[in-house]
Amino acid sequence: MSEYINNATPRRETLKRLIRDLHAGRPVDEVKREFAARLGDASAAEIAELEQALIAEGLPETEIKLLCDVHVAVFRESLDTQARPETVPGHPVFTFRAENLAVGRILDGLREALHDYQELPMESTLARLQAQVTKLREYEKHYLRKEHLLFPYLEKHNFYGPSAVMWAIHDDIRRWWKELEALLAAGPVESAPLATLYGSLEKAIREMIYKEEAILFPNALERLTEEEWGAIRAQEAEIGYAYVLPGKQWQPRLDPRAAEQETASSPAPTTPPGVLPLDTGALTLEQINLLLTTLPVDVTFVDEHDEVRFYSQTRDRLFPRTPAVIRRRVQQCHPPESVHRVQQILDDFRAGKRDVAEFWIQLGGRFIHIRYFPLRDAAGTYRGTLEVTQDIAPLRALTGERRLLD
Repeated sequence: MSEYINNATPRRETLKRLIRDLHAGRPVDEVKREFAARLGDASAAEIAELEQALIAEGLPETEIKLLCDVHVAVFRESLDTQARPETVPGHPVFTFRAENLAVGRILDGLREALHDYQELPMESTLARLQAQVTKLREYEKHYLRKEHLLFPYLEKHNFYGPSAVMWAIHDDIRRWWKELEALLAAGPVESAPLATLYGSLEKAIREMIYKEEAILFPNALERLTEEEWGAIRAQEAEIGYAYVLPGKQWQPRLDPRAAEQETASSPAPTTPPGVLPLDTGALTLEQINLLLTTLPVDVTFVDEHDEVRFYSQTRDRLFPRTPAVIRRRVQQCHPPESVHRVQQILDDFRAGKRDVAEFWIQLGGRFIHIRYFPLRDAAGTYRGTLEVTQDIAPLRALTGERRLLD
């Protein structure tokens, strides 16, 4: 079968056909035997590219998700024989793997707590079981870092199919987490439904760990540059970690000669004309104006000299504003009996005594929430005050959940 090994196209088509056979209902053992005979050394990269190709050809991600565990079962023997790239403490993949080891122990402890509760369903064993479920939920940070850090960088390399499938499985796990918490919160629970629900949850988490270790991480290490891993590392703390803290041994290995050559051969990146660079993106003036006037809140900015410099002209302002207020001192924009409160807020902001001041009033059937925030630059210098006003009566009236678009 050398043609399948030496020719990438037939090899890929054979892999795709085997997956389609699975979806068509062909027995897993039969597919595994053919796979072993034809393509027993398929790599993690090929499996990932395979799923992405199927999505590109129109196979829904939901269908791939349904048989994702079957796919891995077919390819597991091949994957288990492949060496996995080594990392050191501090590298994002090392941290992901450390979290996987930790959550494995959490799952073991949760299963033990479940067994004890089934043997002796008392308030104490129920409380222990609830505590273990709460501890398991910390693992959410692991999935959030995958979804909001690792996946975006992989997508820059046109690697998106397996990411979409994994995210769908994350949501299944989240649903089971919530169902398990709700079941335990209701009080004494029958053993059978509790064991069934936990069994589904544990299996999904452990299978996802295997997919990460055998497919996702090797592909990510193959595709992402040291600079990209460094960027991921720099942003991880924004989301946080589950059970572990990253080490400091790993540092991106950057080639200064390559950086010098790139700088010499290509001009520095510039922002297109009419676009303003911001901390997390770049927008045109039109986009900024549309954004501010579309926000479901009214915004007013007062500079460090106490002058009104801007207000958002939203469709339904809660309090009247006119252009005449621009460059007016904010103290003059309030009735005399409330000026002392305005001044107190500004003084406290300047002195660093507070980071927010908020009020709420009921007016004409509205419940108006008013908040003031100091603006400080990177050096901590006071640069002005932001007022944010919102009618939260509709929000206070919400009950239950709505997960579908009306």
